[in-house]
Amino acid sequence: MNSQTPTVVTVEEKGDGKFTQTMTSGPHHLIADEPESVGGENLGPGPYEYLLMGLGACTSMTIRMYAERKNIPLERVRVILSHQKVHVEDCESCESKKGKIDEIVREVTLEGALTGEQREQLLDIANRCPVHRTLTSVIQVRTRLSSS
Repeated sequence: MNSQTPTVVTVEEKGDGKFTQTMTSGPHHLIADEPESVGGENLGPGPYEYLLMGLGACTSMTIRMYAERKNIPLERVRVILSHQKVHVEDCESCESKKGKIDEIVREVTLEGALTGEQREQLLDIANRCPVHRTLTSVIQVRTRLSSS
């Protein structure tokens, strides 16, 4: 993707549930919702689940591309992710030492007849996927009102 071409998605309330959203990206139509425990109808994944799925998909795809380019005998990739708020005191590499931070744990399973060195290469490349780089860089979200 050209860095000059923005990615555009549309998200709007579906209208038949308290939190249910329709999400459109080109020809793709998805649903997001909140679990029943917080007043949603659980008709689809929640926002953090979509965030994790995006990171997981990018991680897996990046590992696959690298393995194919380097002729590494990778048979299958699985990425399991979780997100939680943790006390910053539990984070050794954090600048701030007060409050909570977002922690994403990403567990990568690599199947195939891989050497230890190949496994390390593939794990290293996981941290280079574009979504990982975006999430660990400085992000600026600009919000503006649209005229209806």
